Amino acid sequence: MQSSHLEPTFSVRLSDSSATSGDAIGQGYGRGFRDRRRNRHGRGLRGELLSPNLPGYLSRTDRFDELVMDSAQRLHDIWGKTLDGVRFAVDEIPPNLEFLVAEKGRAPLGAYIPGHDDDGPLITVYRRVAEHACDTREELQDLVHDVVVEYTAEMLGVAPETVDPVYRRRY
Repeated sequence: MQSSHLEPTFSVRLSDSSATSGDAIGQGYGRGFRDRRRNRHGRGLRGELLSPNLPGYLSRTDRFDELVMDSAQRLHDIWGKTLDGVRFAVDEIPPNLEFLVAEKGRAPLGAYIPGHDDDGPLITVYRRVAEHACDTREELQDLVHDVVVEYTAEMLGVAPETVDPVYRRRY
């Protein structure tokens, strides 16, 4: 979910297929890979196995990221500028999960870290814990939204029902 805006430190340049100065293409070994229209068996190049509009196109991680983004967008539509600067993130598991399990404690579904100097507040949802708690995709969607609402309410210092009027009313 978090993206970095770093400048690339390297670049890749493909060889020029029209070059004739001592390379394999210029020595008569055939056309380059990028110039082929079909593979060596004449069946053509393969495309994607699934089109982007099919549900199987996205991985489980991508689908979970979209659930968190949808919930964050819904809250941003309701609260507007109040949530500007709030960062939403997805982690696989909470830190120190082994100690929580050893002490027979419940694993948290998310976390809230207040903002610091340049960074805004951070709300994190733990993917594996949330997926383990739900049986169906609809339950997971509701749980993710509830987690985002609860930690946003904690950040704002209000009740979760104030943050989103449909909090826990979808079950």
